[in-house]
Amino acid sequence: MQIIADWVEPGSRVLDLGCGRGVLLEYLVHTKQVHAVGVDLDFDKISACVRRGLTAYQGDMMALMRALPENHFDRVICSRTLEELPDPGAIIEQALRIGRTVTVGFVNHGYWKNRTAAFFRGRKPRNSVYTTAWYESRPSNPATIADFEDFCALRELRIARSAHLHGDWKTTCRFAPNLFAGYALYDLTR
Repeated sequence: MQIIADWVEPGSRVLDLGCGRGVLLEYLVHTKQVHAVGVDLDFDKISACVRRGLTAYQGDMMALMRALPENHFDRVICSRTLEELPDPGAIIEQALRIGRTVTVGFVNHGYWKNRTAAFFRGRKPRNSVYTTAWYESRPSNPATIADFEDFCALRELRIARSAHLHGDWKTTCRFAPNLFAGYALYDLTR
């Protein structure tokens, strides 16, 4: 959350896709004075956003984005959201249409603990990165850092900056991030 906050310009217009209970947006409103909007499918999570005093939309994020003009937001944030969507590529394309910058954060499925857990145990990884059992998890499309960077190259998306974090999601990982980073963050532009 701190890295995303560091990347957000004060006073900017921010849309958070899959905003959950609005913790990140509330933080950005208080520390960066952003004009924030959240969107999530879950009614209870949107209700929590409203109780925090945030503007939030309960519904389909793609339908909301299609209704907005180009560059309506300065930044669109997709943190731990894309891997749960049926067509993440289409969401990123639409987010880049309505936002000047898109921040994407995701769990790196290529993290070494995930690899070894799957290889040696033959089960869904369960560690500091994947904390829940399969029956407690939502549907997901796990991706690796290498997968995501290949996607960006294929779609000709510019990676303006990135950050890779070790499995504790706090310490910066500079060596072989596809293997040693548990979480990845990217700022994308056209």
